[in-house]
Amino acid sequence: MAVTTHDVLVVGAGLAGMRAALAAQARGSDVAIVTKVYPVRSHSNAAQGGINAALNPEDSWESHAYDTVKGSDYLGDQDAIEVLAREAPAAIVELERMGVVFSRDEHGRLGSRNFGGASHARTYFVGDFTGQAILHVLYEQLVRSGIRTYNEFFCTQLLRDGGGTVSGVVALDIRTGEVHQFLARAVILCTGGIGRVFEPSTNALICTGDGDALAYRAGAPLMDMEMVQFHPTTLQSNGALISESARGEGGHLVNRLGERFMAKSAPNAMELASRDVVSRAAQIEINEGRGVDGCVLLDVRHLGAARILERLPQIRELALEFAGADMITDPVPVLPGMHYQMGGIRTDIRGATPVPGLFAAGECACVSVHGGNRLGANSLLETVVFGRRAGEAAAEFASGRPVPGFSESPREDEERRLRALVQRDGTGRTAALRLEMGRTMTSRVGVFRDGAGLAEAEAALRSLRERAGAVAIGDKGRLFNQALVAALELDYMLDLAQCVVAGAIARTESRGAHTRLDHPKRDDAHWLRHTLCYAAEGGPRVDTAPVAITRWEPKERRY
Repeated sequence: MAVTTHDVLVVGAGLAGMRAALAAQARGSDVAIVTKVYPVRSHSNAAQGGINAALNPEDSWESHAYDTVKGSDYLGDQDAIEVLAREAPAAIVELERMGVVFSRDEHGRLGSRNFGGASHARTYFVGDFTGQAILHVLYEQLVRSGIRTYNEFFCTQLLRDGGGTVSGVVALDIRTGEVHQFLARAVILCTGGIGRVFEPSTNALICTGDGDALAYRAGAPLMDMEMVQFHPTTLQSNGALISESARGEGGHLVNRLGERFMAKSAPNAMELASRDVVSRAAQIEINEGRGVDGCVLLDVRHLGAARILERLPQIRELALEFAGADMITDPVPVLPGMHYQMGGIRTDIRGATPVPGLFAAGECACVSVHGGNRLGANSLLETVVFGRRAGEAAAEFASGRPVPGFSESPREDEERRLRALVQRDGTGRTAALRLEMGRTMTSRVGVFRDGAGLAEAEAALRSLRERAGAVAIGDKGRLFNQALVAALELDYMLDLAQCVVAGAIARTESRGAHTRLDHPKRDDAHWLRHTLCYAAEGGPRVDTAPVAITRWEPKERRY
């Protein structure tokens, strides 16, 4: 199988990828998925808390949209946010009818919980493993559909025809070491986030921003990459996520003095303020010496054992195993940790990028519904709403385009490049450089940033880029050469780290998750704008673009 052709090719098999593939097939396209891991091992598994929709009679899509706009610190594009909120109820009903067994209330109706930054309890859930539940149901639909999946293929290049339209991908078969070409009339990138650019991270080890880097190198701009979400409750030992559902069920955050410190920064919403507000508050407690061994404490003991075991079983197990704390009897030490990338490949509301034939959806895309800060439980919603829309748009684009022409040269060129990379006798090891990059990003581009630290990060990344060019690949074989895959991932991650830093340097204000200590105020006069990073010689070229405002004018955020 050196070459295969499909109408629509989806890269990535998480929730966005599977929903896009199903939608494209429903529009009559021959669809296939190329994925680095088996679909049910996608990082969508890790989403714990729930999925948002204004389903209750007292709620409305307008309220959901406004909460999202406010949560984004007014950087979210309001036309996209309106689409997200309007289409959310139907998306939840569709998932329920597919077979997602959402938790129910005492009346047998879909049960909901409160989440941060929301004015209504509109988060629908399956215990604290909602992403996993939805992922497995969508996988059942994928199997039923007969859509072909090419598992354990790592995409190394986007193919483009003579007019610059994307016409497929080149990919490494990890199992055999062979290089293949997948031709397609349209390509949808659904490769997830860039979490492992930071260390530690709540993200799986596979979250290396592959799709973002492929699009960036093909000429697509990456938008708002400086907007990196730090989740306020992660475990210190390994970065594992302790879901917002714990606070949604009524959990408290306290410092070493037993004070609920959120009263100082969000006296109304308290622990259910937006994530950027809670993360900053927690980090301040730690920085000013009111933490406990570099953490604050999450206390849910007052909820009682029965409720914890029913609603929070997975995070209780995580805390017990990795922090030695039983949530039933002990407060859990937590701290802010890298969790989500609000920025990504710039797309319109149908998932189209500025590069013809290339679409994107999910965390790798920036439509932009999250702006400067994502509300909890809007990420799962984004995958199904915009995954579907991207699939439909890609199928429409593909239907009017001829089969791409075939040339053997891209595959042969990539085969030679990878062979030379494996055979190189270099210095250093990928793992060491990756760890250095991640720790640099966490220490210099974390919850709080300043110009001096960002300049240090920029210089460190330039050095890492030079050193990565000489890294040795210890495994000289072809079968399951994970050392080669890791080197390719590091190459992608360095591109993306440079974009995060470039955007953070350019944005001389504080907005959402981007807090500049040397520019502490939000500056709507100059920075009510998106940043755009374009690939250029020597590093990213930064430009800006306006924010789409339809009905809600920016004002001060209060929780």
